Amino acid sequence: MHENGSLCVTDTEKHEVRRHQREESQGTVVAGGNGKGDRTDQLSSTQYVFVDRDYSVYVSDFDNHRVIKWVECTKQGIVVAGGQGNKNGLTQLSYPQGVVVDQLDTVYVADAENDRIMRWVKGATEGNAIVGGNSRGEESNQLNYPFGLSFDRHGNLYVVEKGNHHVQKFNIEQTTK
Repeated sequence: MHENGSLCVTDTEKHEVRRHQREESQGTVVAGGNGKGDRTDQLSSTQYVFVDRDYSVYVSDFDNHRVIKWVECTKQGIVVAGGQGNKNGLTQLSYPQGVVVDQLDTVYVADAENDRIMRWVKGATEGNAIVGGNSRGEESNQLNYPFGLSFDRHGNLYVVEKGNHHVQKFNIEQTTK
């Protein structure tokens, strides 16, 4: 839900994101809506959505292994993370889930199958693993299928893990560039 009261909802069956204003039943397509696919005007199994202050919509595009951003009132998205297949390189994601974006447009992604949290600084062609990425497990430096992300007002990152059935809190250094 955005601070203006609008609600963005992902539809995995229709491969789109709709923004609903108060008392509006149909909503407006703000991302995808052109069938299942991997073009920049399409999505494939939308999962999580994040809306920034400028009403840009960031979507974890699960089957396309990417995060794609739609600037308000555009018909195509821009790949801002992943999109290079589903391996574990620094340009890749494997079934991305939760996504959050900070005030500097840095994108944080729960890279579920790679058991890590990735960070992409605005304009970067590759990300870096800031949590996990040390194989699946239960140790403090490991994750097990992370899927939910959230920051608190102090900059702590909370990661929800499906495989370990818990939430972990991490104090990470946010980007300053």
